[in-house]
Order: sequence, then C-alpha cells, then structure tokens
Amino acid sequence: MSVHSVAAEVDGPPRASGASRGVTRPRTRQSTIVRAVAPFAIGGAVLLTPTPAGLTANAWHFFAVFLATITAIVTEPIPGAAAGLLGVFIATVFGLVRPAPAQATAWALSGFSNSTVWLIFAAYMFACGYSKTGLGKRIALLLIRALGHRTLGLGYAVTFADMALAPVTPSATARSAGTIFPIVRSIPELYGSHPDDPSAKRIGSYLLYTALAATMVTSSMFLTGLAPNTMAIALIAKAIGVTIPWMVWFKGFLPVGLILILIQPALLYWLYPPEIKQAPEAPRWAAEQLRGMGPMTRQEITMLALVIGALGFWIGGADFVDPAIVAGFVILGMVIFGVVPWDDIVSHSQAWNTLIWFATLVTLAGGLAETKFLDWLAASMVPMLSGLGAYATIAGIVLTFFFLHYFFASITAHTATLFPLFLAVAVKIPVVTPVAWALLLAYPLGMIGVLTPYASGQNAVYYGSGFIKRKDFWVLGLILGVIYMAVYLTVIVKWLEYLGV
Repeated sequence: MSVHSVAAEVDGPPRASGASRGVTRPRTRQSTIVRAVAPFAIGGAVLLTPTPAGLTANAWHFFAVFLATITAIVTEPIPGAAAGLLGVFIATVFGLVRPAPAQATAWALSGFSNSTVWLIFAAYMFACGYSKTGLGKRIALLLIRALGHRTLGLGYAVTFADMALAPVTPSATARSAGTIFPIVRSIPELYGSHPDDPSAKRIGSYLLYTALAATMVTSSMFLTGLAPNTMAIALIAKAIGVTIPWMVWFKGFLPVGLILILIQPALLYWLYPPEIKQAPEAPRWAAEQLRGMGPMTRQEITMLALVIGALGFWIGGADFVDPAIVAGFVILGMVIFGVVPWDDIVSHSQAWNTLIWFATLVTLAGGLAETKFLDWLAASMVPMLSGLGAYATIAGIVLTFFFLHYFFASITAHTATLFPLFLAVAVKIPVVTPVAWALLLAYPLGMIGVLTPYASGQNAVYYGSGFIKRKDFWVLGLILGVIYMAVYLTVIVKWLEYLGV
C-alpha cells in the first residue's frame, strides 16, 4: 500500500506556485511581534519562578537566559548567530557562569577556541571546493550512469552518491541541497514528471524523497557527515571527559547504517512507488553531462587528493593531529593550489555566520554544565527512570530524545538544547557505560531530520521543489522515523556491547 492511500484524507489545499518553489512568504507584523516576544516570555517565565531546591540562583537565572536564547534562535526575531552572541554577552555581564570579569570573558570566548567549531567552518569551505571544481557533480553523475537504468537503480545511485560525499562533507545541507539536489532535480522532467502536477508521481516524487532520506542515514553514519555530530562530540568531551574518534563513531553505527542504506531505496519504492519503473534516459543524460564536463580537471584531481588525505588523517591520524588542524591544512591547500581563491574564503558569509552560531551554542551548553544545572536535572530525573528495566530505560530515553524533534526547526538547536540534558540524565543510570550512552544519544542526530519538512536545512529545499506533497512529507517522515528507531534499537545496544564500548 502506498503512502498516498495512507494519507489521502490529510492533504490540505494545493500550494501556490511560488510557495512550491521555496519562495519565502513575507512575515506579517503580527508574526514578527510573536517572534520577538516569545524569547522574553519564556525566559521571563523562568525568571519569575522561584529557584528550585538544590540549585543556585545564578544557575536558575542562566537557565532562563539559555531558554530565551534558544527560543530566539528558533523564532529568529534577529539572526540566530546574533541571538547566540546576545545570550552569551548577557550571561557574561551578569556573571551568571563565572563572577569575575576576566573569567567571565574567558568563558564567553571559549566556544571560539573549540576545535569542533572550526571543523564545522571547514565543512563549508570543503563544500565550496566541491562546487568550484564540479567534483561533487561528477561523482553523482558517474553513479547515475552506472546504476540508473531502472528507477530503483536510480534510487540506489542517489543514495550511494550521498554516502560517497558524506564522510568529507560535514554540512548535510551543502551536501544534499547544494550538490545532490541539483542533479536529481534534473532527472524527472526527462520523463515528463513535473512539480505541482499529478505527473510528479511518475518518478520525481520517489527520486527526490529517496535522495533526501539518504542524507538522514549518512548523516548519522559518519561523524563528519553532519555538523551537529561534531558539536555533540564537543559536548560529550565536556560532560564525561572522553573524545570519541572518527573510527569509533563509524564502527559503532556501521551495521545500522548498512541495513538502512541497503533497504531504504527499496522500502520507499514500495511505500512511495513511482509510476515509471524503467529509466533508460537517465544514464544517457548523465553520460552526456559527463562528456560535456570533459576529463577531470587539475582542480578536481587536486580537490580529490586533498579530501582523501583529510579522510585518511581523520581515520588514522587523530592521535597525532587534531581533525580541525587537518581541515585547516586542506583549506590552505585549496588556496595554495588554486582550487578556491582566498577571497572566496573570507567572503563566505554563511560559513562565518555558522562559526559564530556554533561557538555561542557550545559556550551556552557548557554553561549549563558549569553552573551544575545539568547535575541537578539528572538527580531530579534519575529516580523516575531507575525502576525500569535496562532495555526499557534505553528505549525510553532514546525515543523521547528522537521524537522531541517535532518541536524543533533545527538539529543544531535540538543538539544544543536537549543533548546535554539527556546525556546528563542518562549517565546517572548505569545500565550501559557513559561512552555507550553518549553514542546512543548522538547517533540519532542525523536520522531525526526525516521527521518534518522543517526538521533540517535541506528539507526546505526538497519540500519547496513541488514534487513531494505536504501529506507525503509528514506521513513518510513518521513511518521512516519509526523504522529507523526500530532497526536502531534492535541492533545498536548489542553491537556496542560486542565492541566493548
């Protein structure tokens, strides 16, 4: 049974053509006021509530600032990075984390010295290199040419293309929306499959949703496949004093990732079936595109050598060179060898904006630990969970963490808000080791992006394409979310035990 029949009754009115192309609707004056008031209302409500027993006033007031800042990042009355800076500066001025001015300033700037934050910045530079050289496009086209004779083969081609790029593209939005989407979007109309039209179901709906869903799995599969993964690693190091290497992450998720990668295109082929089963034009189109691109250029070869070198150091050299330093050398190599001009590095506003955003979020999340708020929260929640069996406890904590993403429009905000809280609670329950708890909660960060049209940055691009109906996005997101968690919880606990984590 297809998802169309499952959700036939919940579809709303058709979207206007402008909305279907991802055009942002202007905010009304009322919505702007609500966005501006929400952070003050939430933060103020906490401030007006008496400080709970066991907490200092500073810790409770910092929590109020933290909640207000996260709300502002979600509602965006001002840009998210600016909201993060404002929250950090307010906490610094009032000495909520560290009372002495010099110590408070050191805390405020601590996020900018975090190597993980700079690794995230490097992700955008890598994406810039892929775009400048055309290397990402070539990889996707080669897979389509090889596997695209049948529609199901195309589904696997776009999945494997994403998997090939994921280890060296920590920005899932850049990888999926910036590299994979433009290629996949070019295929449906070869078969008369058009957006905002019944013909979308011929092949376009299946292909685009399969490409999007692939990103969710690969984002969890590789530490460097999603920026919040590296943020989680920084939070784990702060919470339990352990840094999880790239290879440990990869081996831990490998069986889950392989199962989902191998079944997902076929599963969606059944749940969300295309009307066209054969796709002989796609390989020919990809071959024509590759002929037009010509042989690999010097810049492409250089970029490929740089990213393979980076991947090698991330896998085998983490004990000798920090991954952020490796990424820094790759960026310099891109400049030295003429892959990307230095002016493009310094003018990449999105990368610098993201650096500020993540730096402030890491700082704020660290403040929750430093003020002992997380210790208090964990002590309060442990008695409620300690009566359950080991597996029920794991399932309850992980599933709650996963499905709470329905209330978030950003995996980054979800990570900054909930990950340190849930980790603090989990490590107090000794059913598995602290490192296992950290991985159990960190791995789903990529997969939670499947739940809603607003769950992650790339979702908006696919949703706005006009090929995936609103009802399909919601229903498929729920179905895949349940399947992801069923496979994950069935495999991961015993596998981590086997690895001795």
